[in-house]
Amino acid sequence: MGSALSVLTQYDIEEVQEHCNHLFTQQEIVSLYKRFCQLDRNSKGFISSDEFLSVPEFAMNPLSQRLLKMTDGLNFKDFVAFLSAFSAKATVQQKIELIFKVYDSDSNGKVTFKEIIEVLQDLSGAFISDKQQELFWGQEVLSQLLQEAGYTKESSLMLDDFIKLWFDSLMQILDHQGLKMEVEIPVE
Repeated sequence: MGSALSVLTQYDIEEVQEHCNHLFTQQEIVSLYKRFCQLDRNSKGFISSDEFLSVPEFAMNPLSQRLLKMTDGLNFKDFVAFLSAFSAKATVQQKIELIFKVYDSDSNGKVTFKEIIEVLQDLSGAFISDKQQELFWGQEVLSQLLQEAGYTKESSLMLDDFIKLWFDSLMQILDHQGLKMEVEIPVE
């Protein structure tokens, strides 16, 4: 598995399955490997930021710059582990852990009020004015949400705090909007 052009052995597939907690079938891993090799244009064994940005859905995502910090330089095994949060078999906990990492822009294991605001602004950027964003995200809704959960604007949220604060809200938003954090893996 060292070279992107090498062939996956049964051992490699099983090792990757173990690494991603068996969230993908062997066929899905083979399909992901083919896609990984397509993205790894120079056969380096890892995918660079530029190669990730060649995927239109990724490049158009309002959080693509944050996601790039998490994906730049991934080898195949870590590429599959990253995508495992998007598996239909992934738990809500696994999905929220990925969302936490998106919010934790400095990767210090804590999410601050400022980081939450930045993500929400990235998500709503072009749709509402800066003043509306500040009123909505900065003062009213987010402050109230934090206060109701026992936090302040000065609080730093660890993963457990983040889950406590966001679990119900995120799941309601995803359910209401019909959104899913899932990627369909075409199997040949």
